[in-house]
Amino acid sequence: MKSLNGAEIADYMKLNQVHQARSLQARGIKPKLVIIRDSDNPVIVKYVNLKKQYGEDIGVMVEDWLREDVAQAIAEANADSTVHGIIVQLPLKDTSKTDEIVSKIAPEKDVDGLATIYHETNDIFESATATAINWLLAGYDIKLQGSKIALVGRGRLVGAPLERMWKNSGYDVTVFRSHSDLNKLKDFDVIVSATGVPHLIKSEMIKPGAVVVDAGTASEDGVLVGDVDESVRAQANLSAITPKVGGVGPLTVTALFEHVLMAANNR
Repeated sequence: MKSLNGAEIADYMKLNQVHQARSLQARGIKPKLVIIRDSDNPVIVKYVNLKKQYGEDIGVMVEDWLREDVAQAIAEANADSTVHGIIVQLPLKDTSKTDEIVSKIAPEKDVDGLATIYHETNDIFESATATAINWLLAGYDIKLQGSKIALVGRGRLVGAPLERMWKNSGYDVTVFRSHSDLNKLKDFDVIVSATGVPHLIKSEMIKPGAVVVDAGTASEDGVLVGDVDESVRAQANLSAITPKVGGVGPLTVTALFEHVLMAANNR
């Protein structure tokens, strides 16, 4: 059984990003990412710090803006020509305002791909997480053409952009909600779950030889957990599965900074 280790692919790509950043700096361009948040939630702070460290490693400036008025912060970052990428670190305190707030990010700076559904233009970035899953499966030579693919969850970060990307590529994709009859997953060759519901995917739902990607994240007793129950990883008859740590996450950060570098180069 293959372990879909995103950290290994991320390490390889990171070296190339160091060279990209140096090339931009040699041209007088200093790539900059602004992270905007309105919460000091420990999980949010952890993700912000991971991005700050990654930026430092490759030569991209990362600024962490903790603001009560996120919309105003986005307006400032949109207007700042030294800022190449903007992300809003979710969740916001008032989750009902997520759509309204995220839609304010300028398309050319939307490096996380959060506002894609609001901008009718081709000059935008796909979801960083969806891009990371594509890279992960391609990196381990997982064939999507001719496979039956199940997406569990249709959120803005993973499910919705992946559904669009893969259906545009002509792949056979079916979307399940977290409350769907998930025993039907036994009919599918590739399963990507991103609901944020801990332990949602059980071993009895997965057929032998399937590929399983856990892209869900939730906090359980202060510990980050995924959608896939450990009973699934205990199955020896799977074709491939993401590890508990180091699967999609590391590549998502890599994809995000790839977009920042692209945005800086485009400017």
